[in-house]
Amino acid sequence: MIVRYLIDRLAVRRRGPQFSAPLQPDVRVYAVGDIHGRHDLLMSALARIDGDLAGCDGPSALVFLGDYVDRGAQSAQVLEKLRALPGTSPIPVVTLMGNHERMMLDFLADPVSCGRLWLHNGGLTTMASFGIEDTDISDPDALGSAAADLRAALPAGLEIWLSNLPLLWRSGNLVCVHAALDPRLAVSGQADTTMIWGHPDFRTTPRRDGIWVAHGHTVVDVPEIADGRIALDTGAHFSGLLTVGVLEEGTFRTLT
Repeated sequence: MIVRYLIDRLAVRRRGPQFSAPLQPDVRVYAVGDIHGRHDLLMSALARIDGDLAGCDGPSALVFLGDYVDRGAQSAQVLEKLRALPGTSPIPVVTLMGNHERMMLDFLADPVSCGRLWLHNGGLTTMASFGIEDTDISDPDALGSAAADLRAALPAGLEIWLSNLPLLWRSGNLVCVHAALDPRLAVSGQADTTMIWGHPDFRTTPRRDGIWVAHGHTVVDVPEIADGRIALDTGAHFSGLLTVGVLEEGTFRTLT
């Protein structure tokens, strides 16, 4: 009752356009914030989800909101665990693409043009998790060699799996996405860059179609619920807090 009250109150802006639609996913959704190379926190989160499922009835889905790599030291282990998870999970698993996965793929495709952006933003720790050290970011030839070394170090099929990660998942009036939606466009009309990198109006302009958006990308101290947005990236790589949000009809809670 308390959680429902909080959602109802926080869903309405005090100024300007109002967002007042109730949260109505078709299934119970376990949404996991940005992992960023913290395999230890991922395993703890999965244990909490399993424990919660044991006491719940009805269909559920598990959605990871992107940014599995970089910054934390265990990116390789995180990717392998997530790729294997659908084969062992008791509920459907969705792994969305984040901007850090996009940067990693761009590095593999064009290391000279895209390498510095990724490597300056945590990519070096991902490289190290695959056994590749001491990359000279200033040397174009070294970037090309590092990309070739990374591709050779990736487990078979992992690059293809990363390339095929979806950008969006929907259940009822809940949309899960890594970064944002453009609040003035329909869900079907969103640009890939918006879903991966964000949009300047996302956090200031409520949607008018009753769509709730659960997202990561923007770090918050604690999960935030406002105007139909649910922010779940609590900075796991430095805070030690990987948030699991449980989204059901009219309610939101976290697993701690």
